[in-house]
Amino acid sequence: MQATEIVLPAVGEPESLQLRSRELPPLGSGQALVRVEASGVSFAEQQMRRGKYYDMPQFPFVPGYDLVGVVEEFGGSGSVRGQAGLKVGDRVAALTKVGGWADRVVLDVADLVPVPDGVSAVDAETLVVNGVTAWRMLHRTAKVRPGGTIVVHGATGGVGSVLVQMARAAEIEVIGTASDRNLEAVRGMGAVPVDYRGDVPAEVRRIAPQGVDAVFDHVGGPGIKDSWRMLARGGTLVSYGSASTRDKPGSGFVTVLMLVGRLMLWNALPNGRHAYFFNLWAGKKRHLDRWRKQLREDMERAFALLRDGKLSVSIANTYPLAEAAAALRFAESGQAVGKVLIVPTPAR
Repeated sequence: MQATEIVLPAVGEPESLQLRSRELPPLGSGQALVRVEASGVSFAEQQMRRGKYYDMPQFPFVPGYDLVGVVEEFGGSGSVRGQAGLKVGDRVAALTKVGGWADRVVLDVADLVPVPDGVSAVDAETLVVNGVTAWRMLHRTAKVRPGGTIVVHGATGGVGSVLVQMARAAEIEVIGTASDRNLEAVRGMGAVPVDYRGDVPAEVRRIAPQGVDAVFDHVGGPGIKDSWRMLARGGTLVSYGSASTRDKPGSGFVTVLMLVGRLMLWNALPNGRHAYFFNLWAGKKRHLDRWRKQLREDMERAFALLRDGKLSVSIANTYPLAEAAAALRFAESGQAVGKVLIVPTPAR
C-alpha cells in the first residue's frame, strides 16, 4: 500500500514542503491502516518549520500533529479489533505529533479514539489536539471550579476558543483577550472581551478586583509576568506556549527552558499561587497505558460536548494535501479565524 505525504525537509519557508509517495510498511499486530480525512495546521508546525519547536524530530519528517480518519485494515489477529472496540470503517481520531499530513498512515490501535456518530471528520479534527489541551488545562491542571473566574489569552484562537466554551459549559466566568476585530466573537461565546493591545492587567483588575482563579497564557515572553500578577491567592497560571518568540532568533528549546525555569521559581514562592508549563505529552514515556487512557477520556469528553451542542467549532479554511504550503502560509497570516485544515481524502 502506498501513501502520499508531505515532507518538511529542513528549516525553510512553507513553500519548501515537498509532496512524495512511499510504500507503507506491512501492518503488525496491534496496528491499523487509517485513511486520513483531515489533519490540522497547528502552531507546532509553524514552529517546526523554523526549527523552534522544543520537542521536534530531526529533519526530514512528515508534519501533522493530529488527524481524523477511517480504519481501512487491521494487522494481526481479529482479537485486536475486539479489544479496541473498533472495526473496519469506523471513524477515529489520533494525536500523532508528526505524520498526520498524509492520505494514509499506520498507527497503533491503542492510540485510536472513536469519533461519535453524527460528528463529521472536519469538526472532530478541530478538537483533537485543541479539545484535549483545553480540557486538561482547565480540569486536570488548573482544576477551576464552577463559579470561578479565569483569563484566556487569545480567546478566539484554536485552543482559546475551545477553552472559553468549555469553561462556560462548566459555569466558569471568562475574561477573554483578543484583537479589536474579534472582541464581538469573544462576547458571543459568553466571555467578557478585553483588547489585548490595551492595559490588560488594569482591565482584569477592574473586572475581578481580587484577582482570578486561573490564567491560560500561550504567548510567553515578557507578558507572562502580567499573567502571574492577575492571579488571586490560590490561583493558577497555566503557560502552554511561547507564541511571542515565534519569529525571533534563538533556540526554541532554550526559550521554553527559560520559561519553565521562571514558572518553577514562581511556583516555589509562599503566596499560595501556582504556575505550570502544560505539556500534552508529559507522562507518556513513563506511564504509557495511563497516558493513553486519560487521552481517550479527555478526547471523548470534548467530542461529547460537540455532539450535544454545548460547544461549536470554527473552520477557517480547508486545503487538499498538495496545497499544504498554502495552508501553512494562511495559518501564519494572522487572518485565520478558526482551524486551518488539510483534507487529504474527503469523507465518503
